[in-house]
Amino acid sequence: MTGFLKRLFGGGGGDKPLEYERAKELASHPDAAVRAEVADRGDVKAEILYFLAEDTDAEVRRRVAANAGAPAQANLLLANDQSDIVRSDLAAKIARIAPGLSAHEQDRLRRMTYQAIEMLARDQVARVRQILSEALKDVANAPPEVILRLARDAELVVAGPVLRYSPVLSDEDLLEVIGANPIPGALAAISRRNIVNVRVADAIAATDDVDAIAVLLSNPSAQIREETLDRLADRAADIEAWHKPFVERPQLSSRTAQKLARFVAESLLQSLAARKDLDPEAAAAVAAVVSKRLSEVMAEVDPSRTEPKHAPEEASAIARARGLHAAGQLTETTVDTALASGDYPFVTASLSVLSGLSPAVINKIIGTQSAKGMVALTWKAGLSAILGAHLQARLIRLPGSRILNPKGGDHPLSPSEMEWQLEFFGADE
Repeated sequence: MTGFLKRLFGGGGGDKPLEYERAKELASHPDAAVRAEVADRGDVKAEILYFLAEDTDAEVRRRVAANAGAPAQANLLLANDQSDIVRSDLAAKIARIAPGLSAHEQDRLRRMTYQAIEMLARDQVARVRQILSEALKDVANAPPEVILRLARDAELVVAGPVLRYSPVLSDEDLLEVIGANPIPGALAAISRRNIVNVRVADAIAATDDVDAIAVLLSNPSAQIREETLDRLADRAADIEAWHKPFVERPQLSSRTAQKLARFVAESLLQSLAARKDLDPEAAAAVAAVVSKRLSEVMAEVDPSRTEPKHAPEEASAIARARGLHAAGQLTETTVDTALASGDYPFVTASLSVLSGLSPAVINKIIGTQSAKGMVALTWKAGLSAILGAHLQARLIRLPGSRILNPKGGDHPLSPSEMEWQLEFFGADE
């Protein structure tokens, strides 16, 4: 077939223009493959491509739909084609030439192209509309009416791209979408925009769309007012999906930060306490809340620590650890053996003696299951990074995915990071 087509089109001279009469003859050829080759060429007159746009073979029409040289009349005709594939290829092509078109253009051919775009935006097949949306999503001078229609589409694959990216959509357009009972996922798409202005952020924050608000909080360029963040913090206690993005917001007021400190997970408390954007008074207030939370966690994890009847057991373990240390026998092997045998009171006592930290600090690290805290404690006690990984797995019972393993045989945190961890858990108190 390839050889046959080459002979028909001049022996393979692909760059040789096809004469009008020859093209006209081939456009009526009984073989659809020949007609498709004509429809694919860029040197064929517009009237021949228009003629082929009415071909009975869908592949021929698809080639015309994809041909950049097809006249506007052919595009308008193919916008109503019965084949989804033909309309999809037309949508992909026509969107590339859409920028700058206006519904009020005087030029008839350009108006016909615009009409074809509008027809494709209303196509019953979502895939056709999706192709158009993807092609127009970041075009600054795309037809506004078409973009608005796509933004209101009932399918997220169509509406999502323009809601997230289109510079054509104004704040008023976005507010209209937000207020019109949008489809699931639409608000999240708006929340991901490079710029989310204050009014739009306020409108999203006032909805019950938990996922969209989580995305909004995660977007550092979203302009969320302090009052809005404060109101969201009042709602956030039972919405875990908001906690991490809230703590990681670029700016937080002291009041909001203190509210978060009362309910976010222990793993986020360190990030909150380490923020550098809080004024000294706010930082101190947050630190106080964090300290109170850590103490409460310890009481929940090991309420027996406050009961006098258990004090002798703890005192006995401390005394044994101190005795071995004085004799030079409190080694890594000793601690590792006790860990393997499940003698956790002695392991805890040994960590206290070797590090010079109080049992209360050790118990805070254990009670909050802090991997970083245990790395810092292991380092402070002069023990190896390998034993530190074992302590994370056995003493504080972390799953493998959360364990901080040695890096090149050394501790996985820098000395300054480990010092900060110890300060966080009250090593200086």
